[in-house]
Amino acid sequence: MNSKVFTFFLLSIFCTAFACRNKEEKPTVSKTSKPIYSYEEKLKSEVTEIRRFLGKSPKYNSDVAFFLDMKVKSGRNRFFVYDLKNNKLLDKGLVGHGSGSETGIYGELKFSNVKNSNCSSLGKYAIGGSYTGRFGKAYKLYGLDKSNSNAFDRNIVLHKYEDIPFDEQPYPICNSLGCPMVNEKFFNVLEKQIDTSKKKIILVMYY
Repeated sequence: MNSKVFTFFLLSIFCTAFACRNKEEKPTVSKTSKPIYSYEEKLKSEVTEIRRFLGKSPKYNSDVAFFLDMKVKSGRNRFFVYDLKNNKLLDKGLVGHGSGSETGIYGELKFSNVKNSNCSSLGKYAIGGSYTGRFGKAYKLYGLDKSNSNAFDRNIVLHKYEDIPFDEQPYPICNSLGCPMVNEKFFNVLEKQIDTSKKKIILVMYY
């Protein structure tokens, strides 16, 4: 073999080996991202917790309950109608939160039990009787925890609103003054559950 060719051959091997080694010593750094939030596990946990509560409070409906997962962005279904008796999800829909709960960061909320805060309040609610108000038929809510004990005095109610869409959206929906506010069509689903229940239904809002 010609000496020049042999030298070139050795140089090629050396460069190839160095390139491979250099590639191995500098692994690509993947950008870490937050895991996509899944409501299923949290809902399962909340269902277990509410079953314990209902076991000690027989005055409430133990067959069905409403769960509002405020960790889910407002454009996605986060109001869940759950069949506790048969352990299955019956329905789900969009629900607006209080304008005072906005933090300026999409998907991150704050909560308050203070009057005129316009915030949503976390905790368990007993759904009371209906009345006709500004948005038509609505249901009074009674806060059962320290975190939402002022709900009745703050006029926090479950009501419908024409500007709440029925289908999921890629962007935020409109806010309320602290009330859980749903689409008119979805309200009809909730209305049937509430009006046919012999006992008060529990609504749980969590984050």
